[in-house]
Amino acid sequence: MTEHPTIAQIQPYVPELVAIRRDIHAHPEMGLEEVRTAALVAAKLREWGVEVTEGVGKTGVVGTIKGKLPGQRAIGLRADMDALAINETTGAAHASQNPGVMHACGHDGHTTMLLGAARYLAEHRDFAGTVHLIFQPAEEGRGGALAMLADGLLERFPCEALYGMHNSPGMPVGQFGIRKGAAMAGGCMFHVTFTGKGGHGGSTPHLSVDLSIVQAHFVLGLQTIVGRNISAFDPAVISVGHIGGGARDSANVMPAELTVSGTARHYKDSTKEIIERRIRELAEGLAALHGAGVEVEFVWVAEPLVNADEQTDVAVAAASAVVGATAVNPAMPPTGGGEDFAYMLKQKQGAFIRIGNGEGSAGVHTPKFDFNDEAIPYGVAYWVELVKQELNL
Repeated sequence: MTEHPTIAQIQPYVPELVAIRRDIHAHPEMGLEEVRTAALVAAKLREWGVEVTEGVGKTGVVGTIKGKLPGQRAIGLRADMDALAINETTGAAHASQNPGVMHACGHDGHTTMLLGAARYLAEHRDFAGTVHLIFQPAEEGRGGALAMLADGLLERFPCEALYGMHNSPGMPVGQFGIRKGAAMAGGCMFHVTFTGKGGHGGSTPHLSVDLSIVQAHFVLGLQTIVGRNISAFDPAVISVGHIGGGARDSANVMPAELTVSGTARHYKDSTKEIIERRIRELAEGLAALHGAGVEVEFVWVAEPLVNADEQTDVAVAAASAVVGATAVNPAMPPTGGGEDFAYMLKQKQGAFIRIGNGEGSAGVHTPKFDFNDEAIPYGVAYWVELVKQELNL
């Protein structure tokens, strides 16, 4: 296949993009703390002649590029900037210099690819309309998308469609994947705290409320929700990740408080409602049966990410123009992972595509993950081709 023209045109500044990516990787920042990263992004955009708005949703940055041709349409291209609380073990020369924090999900690469597109589009404005480059903070569970939306993102920077991109470990570099409809899961963390009269487990267990029995029935009961309350054709997951109560050194003492925490995933709003209702009913019913008290807390951290049909077709066409149709999977299986961009897609239709990070790539959210710099030109070219598709460049 002939190399896409944009890939050839950006080659002179690919080394700078790689340097930017590695600099961001070496200086990771947690969500809503991306002060250095946001400043770097804003500075580069201004250097390349892009209009910049800082402080959107606290540390978010929006760059605006207007085409020279007549046209009123506007689209938004979004990348995330934050890192994770993980100790890096890659051994790379550009490894994290901030102990306990690393770019374990590739947001350094996502930011860099959008910066590369910004530079190209600022130099080639022969398109009709406006492109808003959205650099979002706090994708990893700290509410960055909601913060930007609450700060008037879509009112201040109106868009007819929104697009996002994420790297995919295991997918070869130079390949893309996407699907119409629900592509990523919505999810929550739940915390169920049972309370009751504690006591001596050896001499007077009959005078206490045995919360270990309550939680045992509760944990087993959780697994009936997906199997018996949700359709077999509607994917859902409920898993327990923490059980805590009492003290190891006082194993003869029956605790007065015991907590069960876990996660749930869903792809439809109706499934979310069932999960929350049944977990609450199960916890309250078992507590009442055994004479215990209970408090139930849900922390919903993501909505299902749903790709609109029209924008998915545009994304497939753009990716196919860059790497050829055979290197684009338009029916990629959905994933149980969550994505903060889903909140933006609930406000404005759009599409979220995956870009290959290499077959040998470590998994995201692991200490050995590193974004593959070889993917940068493909990501930049995809963004540019997307603008061509949407704004007749």
